[in-house]
This record gives sequence, C-alpha cells and structure tokens, in this order.
Amino acid sequence: MVTAPLLRGRDRELAELDGLVARARARRSGALVVSGEAGVGKTALLDRLAARAGSSLRLARMAAAEAEVELPYAGLQLLCGHMMDAAERLPDAQREALEAAFGVREAGEPNPFLVGLAVLGLMTEVASSRALLCVVDDAHWLDEVSARAVAFVARRLEDEGIAIVLATRAVDERFGDLPQLVVEGLRDRDARELLRLALPGAIDGRVRDQLIAESRGNPLALQELPRALSPAELAGGFALARSMPLERRIEQSLVARLESLPSSARTLLLLAAADPTGDPWLLRRASAALGLGPETRDIAEQAGALVFGARVGFRHPLVRSAVYQAASPEDRRAVHAALAEATDVDRDPDRRAWHRASATLVPDEEVADDLERLAARARTRGGVAAAAAFLERAAELSPAAPNRARRLVAAAGAMHDAGAPDAALRLLDAARDEPLTELQRALTARLRARAEYALRRDGSAPRLLLTAAQGLEPHDPGLARDTYLEALSAALNAGRLGDPGVVADVAEAILEATADDAFERPRDLVLRGQALLATTGQAAALATMRRAFRAYLEQPTDAGELSWMWFGSRAAQDLWDAEAMRTLAGRQVELARAGGALTVLSIALTQLMVVRIFDGRLDEAEAICDEIDGILSVTGHPLPQAGRLFVAAYSGRVEEVERRAAELRADGHARREGYALSAANLAEAVAYNGVGRYAEALASARRELPHTAELSHAMRALLELVEAAARTGERTLAEDALERLASVTRPVGAGDWAEAMVALAEAQLRDGERGEALYRRAIAGFQAVRVPMLVARARLLYGEALRRRQRRVDAREQLRGAYDVLAACGYHGFAERAARELAATGETVRARTPDAVDRLTDQELNVARLAREGLTNREIGARLYISARTVEYHLRKVFSKLGISSRADLKGALADRLPS
Repeated sequence: MVTAPLLRGRDRELAELDGLVARARARRSGALVVSGEAGVGKTALLDRLAARAGSSLRLARMAAAEAEVELPYAGLQLLCGHMMDAAERLPDAQREALEAAFGVREAGEPNPFLVGLAVLGLMTEVASSRALLCVVDDAHWLDEVSARAVAFVARRLEDEGIAIVLATRAVDERFGDLPQLVVEGLRDRDARELLRLALPGAIDGRVRDQLIAESRGNPLALQELPRALSPAELAGGFALARSMPLERRIEQSLVARLESLPSSARTLLLLAAADPTGDPWLLRRASAALGLGPETRDIAEQAGALVFGARVGFRHPLVRSAVYQAASPEDRRAVHAALAEATDVDRDPDRRAWHRASATLVPDEEVADDLERLAARARTRGGVAAAAAFLERAAELSPAAPNRARRLVAAAGAMHDAGAPDAALRLLDAARDEPLTELQRALTARLRARAEYALRRDGSAPRLLLTAAQGLEPHDPGLARDTYLEALSAALNAGRLGDPGVVADVAEAILEATADDAFERPRDLVLRGQALLATTGQAAALATMRRAFRAYLEQPTDAGELSWMWFGSRAAQDLWDAEAMRTLAGRQVELARAGGALTVLSIALTQLMVVRIFDGRLDEAEAICDEIDGILSVTGHPLPQAGRLFVAAYSGRVEEVERRAAELRADGHARREGYALSAANLAEAVAYNGVGRYAEALASARRELPHTAELSHAMRALLELVEAAARTGERTLAEDALERLASVTRPVGAGDWAEAMVALAEAQLRDGERGEALYRRAIAGFQAVRVPMLVARARLLYGEALRRRQRRVDAREQLRGAYDVLAACGYHGFAERAARELAATGETVRARTPDAVDRLTDQELNVARLAREGLTNREIGARLYISARTVEYHLRKVFSKLGISSRADLKGALADRLPS
C-alpha cells in the first residue's frame, strides 16, 4: 500500500501528531487517542508518525489483536516487555506487580494500581535518556486490564518526555477523557484524486460518483471497492451493491484479492491471523506442523499480504480479521491445533491452553481442566473477565455434569466480579438444569441476588440477599454473615426508595440468626450492632458497636474484616463518636493501602474524606477525591461521587453543588438509592446556609425531616434545618427540628459531639444569657472533639447573634475568630458570610493578598503537602499516581515559588494554608 496518497488532505491530523512528537522531544509529555472507522487512514498516520520519530525518539509500537482480548496484560506485555531491563530501578512493590502481571513471577493477583504506577515508572526510566513514543494500533482490541493500565499512564503524563498515541475505531469509556483526534473521511476532491490513483483506467462517471458516495471518503474503501468490479462494470455504469456495511465490503474485497493464492499460502495467512504475537519462530514451527514449506512465506510476502521482520504482521489490521472471519471453522481449528503444538508449555502455558481450546470441538476433560487452570492464573493476574471467559469455555468442554456445573457457577461469579451481571445471570440460567449440590444452590441464589441488584435496582435485592444468607447458614456460616451484611447495606442504601419495611425485616432476621452468637469478631459485632441500630435504636446498639470499634483496633484484621470496617466508621457517625469515626477511617485506609485492596480503599477513602472536612483540611479532602478517581480509573468500578459534592458545599462553590446534587439525585433514582438523595439535600443545605441563602437551605434540608429515622445524612441535616428555619422566621419548624435532633442525640448519653450539636441548635432559638451559654457550650464541645469546622460555625452564629443585639465589640471577637479559621481552612462561603458580618460591626476585613502558596498549582500543592508529612518521592508518586521523577520536578517548582531550599522549610511555608 502506498502511504503518501492516503495522507492527502490530512494536514490537521499531521500537525496534531507532529506537535505531540515535538513536545516529547522538548521533554514534555502528552497522549492522543486517534479514532475513526476501519480503513479511514489511522494506520497510515501512525506509519508516518513512526517514521518522523527518527533517532531522537525511542519507538515502542504494537497492534492489539482480537484473539488476545481475553488474555490479561497481553497487550501491555507486547508494548512494554522489551523495556523490562529498566524495571530494576522501580520500587520493589511496583516491579513485583509488573512481573506478576507479565507472568514471570509467581504471586497473587497483581494490584492494578501498582501495575499502572510501574508502567508509568518504567516508561519514565526508559525516557530519561531519550524521549519515548508509544504507539498502539487497534487499541479497541486491548485486553481490559492492559487498556486501563495504558489509560492510567496516559492521564498522568506531565514532563517525562513521553508521547502515547492510541488508535481505535471507536472511543469507549476507558479512553474517553483523554485528548481526542477524530479522523474522518477525505474531502470530495481528495477522495476523487485517490480513486484516480488507485484506478487509472476508464471508469463510468456514474460508477465513479457512486464509489465516492458509498466510500464516504474512506481511503481503504476507495482502493478496495473498485477491485470487486469487472472492467465492464467499471466502464458500463452498472449499479453497485449496497447490501452490507462498508467495513464488511472492504473485508470481502481484501479476501477476494487473496483467493487466487495457493491454498498453502492462504493457510499460512490464517495461521498468522490466529497468532497475534507475530512471533516468526512460532509461526515457523506451526507452519512445519502443517507441512507448509518456506516457499509459502515467499508467496504470501510477494502478494503483499504479510510483512516479515522482527515480527510478522499484516499490511493492514483489517486483513487479519478478514482472513480469520472468512475461514471455515474446520480450518480455524486446524491452525489453532498447530499453534498449540508449537507453543512452549513452560514458557507460555496460557496461549497454549487457549489455542487448544479453540482447536477442540467435542467435550474433552483434559482441555477443560487446562482452561480451568488458565482461569485461575488469569484471576491471579487481575484478569477477572478473562477468567470468566475461560471458565465458560471450560464448562462447554466438560464431559461430566458435576464438573460442568462447578465451572458454570464459577464462570457466573467471575462474570459478576468483572462487572457483567447480565452475563452472570445467563450462566446461572444455564446452570439451573445441572446437578447442583446444596452449597452450589445456595451460592447461585446469592450470586443471582447480587447480579439482579447490580442490573435492575428494582428493590428486590435486600430480600433476595436475605434469603440467600439464610440458605448459606448450614453450609458456609462465614459467607452467610457477609451476605447478611450485604442485605442490610442494600436495604439501608435504598432507604426511602426501597421496599417499605425491608430494613426492619432484614435487621430482625439478622438478630434472630445471631441471637446465640458468641462471636467477638469485628464484623459479627458490626452486623449485630447495625441490626440493633436499625430496629431498636441508638441506645440499644451503643454497647455492641463500641465493642466492635475496640475489636477493630485490637484484633488482627483480615481481608474479610477490612472490607466491612467502613460500616463501623459509618455507625460511629450515627452514634456521634468522633474519635471512633476518625480512628476507624484512618485505620481502614492504612490497612487497605498496605494490602493493595483497591476496592476497599476507594470506600475507605470516602470515609476519610468526611473526616478531613470536619478536621478543617479541605485541601486534603479534595486530594482524597483525586485519589478515589485514580483508583476507579484503574478498577473500572465507578462509585457515585458524593465526595466532591461535599467538598464543594463546604468550600462555598454553590453552582458546582447545584450541578453535582442534580447529578447525584438522578443517579440515586436510577439506582433506587435514597442515600444519594439524602446526601444531595444535606450538601445543598450546607452550601446555601454558608452563603446566606436561607430560604433555599430550608427547602433542601426540609426534605430530610420525614426521614430522620434513617440517621446518617438525614440526621445531620437537622442542624442545617434549624439554622435555615430560624433565619426565615419558621420558628415552629425550627423547634420541631431541634426536638428531632435531640431525639437522635439523647440516646447516646453524655458526649461532646452530640451535646454540642443540640446546644448549637438550641442556642439559635433562645434569647439572652440562656442562648449565650448554649453557644459557649457548643464551642467547648466541638473544641473537645477537635472539629474546627463546627467550632468556627458556632462562633459565626454566636457573633451574628451578638451583633443583632448591638454588642459589636463582643461580636467582633467571635466573628474574627470564626473568619480566621473559616478562611484558613477554605470554607469560603462561610468565611465571606463572616466577613460581611464583621463589616456590619464596623470592622473591615483586610482583603487577603495572594501569597506564594497561591501560585502553586493543585498538583504542586498536593506534592508539597505530602512532602511536608515526610513522605519520600516514591511514596508521594504512589499516592498521587505520578512518577518519582515527576514528583522531583514539582518539588523543584514548589521550592522556587516559595523561596525555600529544603523539605524542612515546607512546614513553615505552608502553615497558614495547610493545617497540620
């Protein structure tokens, strides 16, 4: 194929790619996703890009293949395998994760987060001496974990001298937030010129116009479609077929051009199509097994179908898929059998097992057993979706019914874990007619309930999970307890949008199941304590939950305990135990981070984010939101982002709060989770109160009044409701909210946080010395539990009350103290309100002049904060998902902007902005 004509009219695309290469040469980094339909010219652009890289850039290029889409990290290994010499300079944990992902180290499932960091570090090391250009063609065929790892790196490129270009037919969610370059069909003039070059002979004008129209400017179509027409058709103007999609017609044309080759050459092409590694030695051994001589290679190469070099490749990615799809099932099985025979079982057992499975037609226990082992290896390498595919195929090839049943159930579980609940339900339906054991029936009931919940959110999940838990009791008590917790969690999250009475029904069933419970494990205590909290109330749950809190801190925490620690932290909020909330949230993050439990870590960080807001560390809370986003981009398991909503609310960013609250409400309704609605209402009430828009705060907080029995956000919204109602003259409503707040604090007994909340609410409704005494009690209580945000809000309200009584001097003392804390911590809405009140007393708040810290970017501020805490460059890089070299680069900029020379100076330089 001649590349130059295909680049006609591509000035915009070429300029964008040239700019990316130029930035990499200048030690800046970037990524670009090049998208467009098959044949539109993406590969030609990549060829030209690679040629332009020259000796100034190191080139790493690969093409993903459909045949390897199920093999975890296969694509990443092809891209980065030749860079592994630099892996010795990576932190041990990252190097070991990458080696486990590539199958060169026997280990457990590699942490995808560490794998992403390892690839970033590896590329950074490789690029340290010469800029690096990474090019991936057909990126839509990358296996899931490879795609997420590459996208993870692409999002975090800054100044390493790395350029990443991904070519794909369509952009999916994995690459959707990266810079995009859409390649469209050629303009009419360029299309006509390309057609003239491809078909220089006579052609009927109507045929030419129809070819131009049907090709839609697709360069490969303009070259291939005319080849399917006879000279008479071209000259005589006979109509062209329109009965199939353009891509399929191009593939048919490509296959038609190869039909004249000898059958041996066509077999070699099919063999190459079935082996996406492009290993010439493997192809040679498999060819010999099929009796193909060396002359066959010459024929295929001379026909322009195959390109031989360090790797064997096709002249265009569509040729591979066209050849494979056009082959008969019998021929495909034959080449897969040859490839299986030629693949070294010790060096590459995964590909050998998959080729054997693809070559097998009838049930074969040996092949099925190999696939089951392959699934286990895939799972330990993080390929849950691949494990599901292997297990499903193993079930299909299982001669014995018990083995088939076991593998179907395991495949359904893997499908669910891979985020495909519909596929999980399909496999569970297939398992219904198999001879399942009682344990397997209980497991399938649990799995079906979880899949239905993930897929439909129709409110039936809590009861289905409850039934599954009860069915598991005789067979697996530990899993039954986990399932009870899932049922209760689903019921509590559904809340007002769930089935009426389901929370009580689930909780009562839990209490009955644990009535004679002698277990003192944390999760058993949390299970019973949460059930008591949901049915009998706070007073009844208090002793059990406090035992759970102590158990979490004193007993060893395994993976099962760790995954439910967030439930304990949530209960601590409902019981007004600030120290337990703070300690459990920090402990769970610490353990999850150390153990690489990413799914648990994202939930734990959400709890820690709440703590940081209360602690007056909004910058850190926002950094935690960034970390959660980074984790979710790797795991592919999205969570509703209430975190950023609350950060925006306390920061006073009202428009952002309104936008995010609307999104969260829509998501809550779609998922049938009342918890999301409660979070949206509370966040709006906080934001509106902060800026003094009390009527709107009243409307938002009032929605929670009927739901205070849910505790959680609904309970905390009562303080916002009292404030908004008091300011809008709704005295009766304010008194009602105060009484409800007392009803959810009184049962926990004496406690600084609970008593301070009630004191602050009541202070706003009482006059004279009684009101002032209550304000002082609230301030003292919040100081005792170390919650500067509430201390400052109490002082603000107290100062406002004093100013309204014309006690300006006393008001200034409270308002000034409130303003200083609110402004320093970043509670800008409340700070501006305090400034307005100070102005009303006759004191002008001096506008804060931007200082050196204000010149720091968000990333520089995050790096500075972590460096101040004593983390090394590698530890900072791991926390922020950037390379250690990038951390060093940011620190140099921080030192320059702040006028300091060492990490020791950071504490003083950042003291006002980042409280310790």
